[in-house]
Amino acid sequence: MKRPILMALLGAALAGPAWADAVGSLRQFVQEVKSARAAFTQTVSSPDGARKRSSEGRFEFVRPNRFRFDYAPPMAQHIVADGQKVWLHDPDLNQVTVRAMGDALGATPAALLAGGSLDKDFTLKALPDRDGLQWAEAVPKARDSSFQAVRVGFRGRDLAALEIVDSFGQVSVLSMRQFEANVNLAPERFRFTPPPGADVLEQ
Repeated sequence: MKRPILMALLGAALAGPAWADAVGSLRQFVQEVKSARAAFTQTVSSPDGARKRSSEGRFEFVRPNRFRFDYAPPMAQHIVADGQKVWLHDPDLNQVTVRAMGDALGATPAALLAGGSLDKDFTLKALPDRDGLQWAEAVPKARDSSFQAVRVGFRGRDLAALEIVDSFGQVSVLSMRQFEANVNLAPERFRFTPPPGADVLEQ
């Protein structure tokens, strides 16, 4: 079953002034950006870089602990966090998977997006500039994490790229566009009701 790397977007500095390095930008983002929305293109590559697949979508979040990712067809998928639970809806299968917020997030990229503790859960460092971008890396401190690292690329004030390397070496790259920070988002955007007839799986 298709599974875009979960919320890959999950998390990181989506905008903010350019500080001395990207780690500073990441910390400032977590402190100051309380809500945001953007469109994204996600490309997932195999560890050897030979196989790739792409998808498009949009995301929104409001701190704390509310976000949604909507992947467009043919990779349609909806991921909604309502502050208590995370709902993952696969329209093709008419299947909904539900997990408690704490179990679904932990030290993941989504935890950064939802307002997780940077220094408690991650080891942060600035990386050399690459492709004209300024980069920060967050490595989870938990040994049982499902990913190796998340790297955040800035171009000036804005996030330009988010890279997630999973535990198998697969790389997911999200390229952001049309980013808006500190916008008013309706509360109902972060509520989810399973569609009629959906198979709901509690985890």
